[in-house]
Amino acid sequence: MKRPLLLCVALLMGTTAAFAEDAPPPMVIPHGTKDIGKTVPGDYTLDVNHVGVLARVSHLGFSMSLFRFEKATATLQWDPKAVGASKLNATVETASITSNVPGFAADICEKYLLCKDFPQATFVSTAFHQKDATHGTVDGIFTLKGKSVKLSFAVSLVGAGPGFAGGPTMGHVIGIHAEGWIKPQDFSMGPFFTDPIEIVIDTEFDHPE
Repeated sequence: MKRPLLLCVALLMGTTAAFAEDAPPPMVIPHGTKDIGKTVPGDYTLDVNHVGVLARVSHLGFSMSLFRFEKATATLQWDPKAVGASKLNATVETASITSNVPGFAADICEKYLLCKDFPQATFVSTAFHQKDATHGTVDGIFTLKGKSVKLSFAVSLVGAGPGFAGGPTMGHVIGIHAEGWIKPQDFSMGPFFTDPIEIVIDTEFDHPE
């Protein structure tokens, strides 16, 4: 009786060892770093699952009202060894504006953004300026309601390196925080919007490889 039992135990241990050898390695959860050198050159796409575009607007001088735009797309041509040669092209759907005040977003869209006539706001870069390892500025042309003005964003690196790239396949990610200001008078926003409007962007750009 002992030999069959020992044989079964030996077979079971051998099978378990075989399964252990064939088992895939445990998944490593990626985390961004402050090392922009960990990025790869190439064409990046804005991750629509990890993007926030906010407009911080003075509420008649009493407080700051926040508006969020839910739909944005962008492409980034990037080379960590030639940052100045990078290019960015971004589009925001103006009708995707939201507000926690019931009906206010639709009012803004109809009366001030004229969403039906001008469904998109765009930003096209003209220059990248790197200040240090994690900060820089991006100059470009911002177009809203058919009017184009120069606009500069102060950009901070949040995290970079290999990541999920917005899907099940591994890729490379650049995560940034950007801030810029526009004058409502440049876009005929009416008497209620007089103070500069801050545009705040938090997003990730993904490279598939």
